[in-house]
Amino acid sequence: KPQKPTLSGQRFKTRKRDEKERFDPTQFQDCIIQGLTETGTDLEAVAKFLDASGAKLDYRRYAETLFDILVAGGMLAPGGTLADDMTRTNVCVFAAQEDLETMQAFAQVFNKLIRRYKYLEKGFEDEVKKLLLFLKGFSESERNKLAMLTGILLANGTLNASILNSLYNENLVKEGVSAAFAVKLFKSWINEKDINAVAVSLRKVNMDNRLMELFPANKQSVEHFSKYFTEAGLKELSEYVRNQQTIGARKELQKELQEQMSRGDPFKDIILYVKEEMKKNNISEQTVVAIIWSSVMSTVEWNKKEELVAEQAIKHLKQYSPLLAAFTTQGQSELTLLLKIQEYCYDNIHFMKAFQKIVVLFYKAEVLSEEPILKWYKDAHLAKGKSVFLEQMKKFVEWLKNAEEGNNSLAHELS
Repeated sequence: KPQKPTLSGQRFKTRKRDEKERFDPTQFQDCIIQGLTETGTDLEAVAKFLDASGAKLDYRRYAETLFDILVAGGMLAPGGTLADDMTRTNVCVFAAQEDLETMQAFAQVFNKLIRRYKYLEKGFEDEVKKLLLFLKGFSESERNKLAMLTGILLANGTLNASILNSLYNENLVKEGVSAAFAVKLFKSWINEKDINAVAVSLRKVNMDNRLMELFPANKQSVEHFSKYFTEAGLKELSEYVRNQQTIGARKELQKELQEQMSRGDPFKDIILYVKEEMKKNNISEQTVVAIIWSSVMSTVEWNKKEELVAEQAIKHLKQYSPLLAAFTTQGQSELTLLLKIQEYCYDNIHFMKAFQKIVVLFYKAEVLSEEPILKWYKDAHLAKGKSVFLEQMKKFVEWLKNAEEGNNSLAHELS
């Protein structure tokens, strides 16, 4: 048999382009640092140098090194310290002056660079998330500068608010680093925009209800948050979080109320629960009466026939009158309820003719009293369907104005 050829001893040359280039950030770092040293601290010149270097250097591959240098002056070792044997530059965020103006100028450098090389966007976001986790490795002044810069970049949309996730790191929270950093960050963010813009950004990434996590579990209360940030000069952020908390508490209250009603819990238990929630979450009686009204109206399947729905509504609401009466102890609460009834009857077309019957029922059941009804009629009503509802109420209002004590015959007749 002829022998098969063997490959031993023969060497094939690999094509140059197939060779995997070795990852060597040191050489990249030297080029950037040398360039920055030559441009000096003129940030316009820095931006131009970075723009031009992108054509020659592999930014895509060495994005982390590039951003490490621009922020800290050199490549960062794990934990946030600068590697000892590395050359470093003073043309960086950490070596700059600690003021808002300087940080705004640096933000421009990052903006221009990322606008020019769009692929750096993701790398920059990852870099900031990493830097936030390294906060303990930086000095207080370095942290302040980074916080100001991050706030400005969040305001102008270069960064996404999801980077704040890094601040919820257990160790940073425990040592108070996260909260102190957040103060500087939100100050510069609100300074660039306003609290409403901040709220929109936070809502987009579901961060609007997580700000309390900047504190350890035993300090996660609205009172603690409010005190800390108000003392730091961020009253609008305190109020925003308080508001968010109230919205959350209101939703929770409505959900629990509907469950209690569908179970048929006794009214005295429901009233006790609601009063505790009002006290605990600082919810006003006006807010509560509106929640109870919508809960009561959503627990039943309404008849589609207009002539039957009024009868069904009266029967249903008569049953729940004691519950509503417990939370109309103020004229303002009664007015709120009247407006809610008006809104409901207008939005649900089958209820248009039932408005007056509901009001009379509540008057007789002492849920509503004379004064708020007259005020509603005179000038406190909504524009929604007002001509229809005012016409319905005309007779009853006239009777209220003229009635002598104890003369309930018309009220009886109208219901």
